[in-house]
Amino acid sequence: MIAVLGLVVGVVLGLVFQPDVPAGLELYLPIAVVAALDAVFGALRAYLDGIFDDKVFVVSFVSNVIIAAGIVYLGDRLGVGGQLSTGVIVVLGIRIFTNVAAIRRHLFHA
Repeated sequence: MIAVLGLVVGVVLGLVFQPDVPAGLELYLPIAVVAALDAVFGALRAYLDGIFDDKVFVVSFVSNVIIAAGIVYLGDRLGVGGQLSTGVIVVLGIRIFTNVAAIRRHLFHA
C-alpha cells in the first residue's frame, strides 16, 4: 500500500510542479520509469502473495533504476545505446506483464 501511495504522490507532484529534465538525462528517464514500474508491480505481487518486505522493495527499486540506467549509459558509450535500451525495455516489459498476470490471477482467480 505504501508503494501505491508513493506512486500516486509522485505522479501528483510531477503534474503540479512539471519539472524539467536536463537534456543529458532525457535518454535515461524512460528507462528509469520502466525499471521503477517493474519494482512497483513486483512489490504489489509480493504483497498479494503475502511475502512483501519493504527492505527488498527499496533495494529492488533503487537497483533496478541504477542498473537499467547503467546499461543504457554503457550502450551510449559503446555506440549501441538504442539496441541496449530496447533490450532493457523488452526484459523489464516482460517482467511487468508477468507480475501483472500474477496479480490478475490473484485478484480475479482467473
